[in-house]
Formats: sequence, structure tokens, C-alpha cells
Amino acid sequence: MPKIVHFEIVTNELDKLRKFYESVFDWKFNRFADHDYWLISAGDEKDPGINGGFVKSKGEPVIVNTIDVDNLDNYIKKVNDNGGKIVVEKQAVPGVGWLCYFKDTEGNLFGMMQTDRNAV
Repeated sequence: MPKIVHFEIVTNELDKLRKFYESVFDWKFNRFADHDYWLISAGDEKDPGINGGFVKSKGEPVIVNTIDVDNLDNYIKKVNDNGGKIVVEKQAVPGVGWLCYFKDTEGNLFGMMQTDRNAV
């Protein structure tokens, strides 16, 4: 069964918000390759919970939860067939997998990721 495995904080103020989360929760931020994307380590790996990412907004700041799926194409079809809408088409995250973003029937934004270390 698919479950949420990653969160993203999308913001217009990367430095300001990063300092906030570092100071309040002691989260650690590491740049992902040469992209303007930061991975968030939100606690010890042995403790419950998920880690996330941090990215500059192209609009309003939001929190996006990403759901792990075993076949992204099948789940894109399910989203469309059930009244959702794909808002960012399937794309490769090199060395990680395939990703898209969708809105559910109420307009909530989610990501869907299919792990594939060979994605390019």
C-alpha cells in the first residue's frame, strides 16, 4: 500500500526558513547535487518519521507530501480517473526515481515517486 515517504517545504525565503528549522528543531540541510534543492534530515534514522526537502517557491509557500508508488504511470492514470489532476508531469530525478505532482479533488497538492536508481 502506498504511503507518504517524503515532505517538501516550498518557500520564498530559503535562508530565513532554513535558519528557523535549524534553530527550533536542529534539522540538518544538505544541498542535493548542484540543484537549488536541499535535503532535510529531520531526526535520527532509527526514530519514527520521514525526512524531507526544501526548495524555492515559484508561487505561494506550501508543504508537499510525497507518496511512494510502485508504478508511477499506473497511479497517474488512477489520479486522472478519480477526479484528480496531474499538475507537474512525470520527470526523472537522476539516480533517485520518477516524480510527478498532482492535486486531489479538493485541490491539495501531493507528489508521487517511483524509486528507480537508473532514472535519468
